[in-house]
Amino acid sequence: MPQGPRGFSLSRPLSRFWRRVVDVALMFPGQGSQYPRMAASLYGTDAVFTSVIDEVFELFGEVGSVACEDWLSGADIDHVSRAQPLLFAVDYALGRTVLSWGVEPVALIGHSAGEVVAATLAGVFSLEEAVSLVRDRVVSAVPIPSGGMLAVAASEADLLPYLEGDVAIAAVNSARQTMLAGSDEPLARVRARLEADEYIVVTVPASTPFHSPAMQPAVDEALANWSASPVAPSLPLYSGYTGKLMTEEDALSPRFWTRQLTDAVYFGPALNELVAMYDVLLVEAGPGQTLTSFARRTKAVRSGASQVLPLLDAHDTIESARARLV
Repeated sequence: MPQGPRGFSLSRPLSRFWRRVVDVALMFPGQGSQYPRMAASLYGTDAVFTSVIDEVFELFGEVGSVACEDWLSGADIDHVSRAQPLLFAVDYALGRTVLSWGVEPVALIGHSAGEVVAATLAGVFSLEEAVSLVRDRVVSAVPIPSGGMLAVAASEADLLPYLEGDVAIAAVNSARQTMLAGSDEPLARVRARLEADEYIVVTVPASTPFHSPAMQPAVDEALANWSASPVAPSLPLYSGYTGKLMTEEDALSPRFWTRQLTDAVYFGPALNELVAMYDVLLVEAGPGQTLTSFARRTKAVRSGASQVLPLLDAHDTIESARARLV
């Protein structure tokens, strides 16, 4: 198929080209983006979303049943045993919903747990394998001592002098938005020092110190229980763990996937790589607008070369996004 500049398909009908303007890349958020009843208004009203959610929860078994009940009731879902299965289910169902509209993304990218969703849609894992991977992560993470995550308006370099104990850089989301993670006591000390130095610090909804050394026992257990047979991605898949396009070697590596529990997420660099390759409409296919806010800070979006669109609006509906995409 002939290609125009940076991924434009010259065979696409002209009317559709003008309606969409640029190609689409899907973004999938992870831990911290969850909130009670996220996207629940679509359950029972959107046929594709509902059927996919039901399929995912059935595969999760008892974990899915309990998570679904809490999700629909509006209960707190920040604990790892709820947040991780629900984020996977909602992200994946929203992604499948967009694909059902005939949207053919040129690239996929996920943040933390969202990378498993992106990989599943890119064919790296079967849905059954992905659910098993998430379920194993939950089981191995539950015994980890209590910890947390913080979002700080600072660069990675700014924060390095503040690290102590098992507190680590958890994610680099943009030039001035970095996340820290660690066990409760050292993380509280780090926070106090940062606030004393007048940094803006926000608590991320998480009771587990993802992407810190505290998660090493969970990595060891997940690697010991590994049973998936991943394949190379069928779509360009940008990884937050390398900050660039995922290689076949990484996609096939059990260690690459299991170490994600301890490794930092370099979502900002990965997103910059994506928009350097394509002029795209970045669609956040998940709850909230966390990744949308990160994308708006990129040079590509600020210059107008790329655009960004949260799939869910403030009322948790998808109609305005559907109108723009279809």
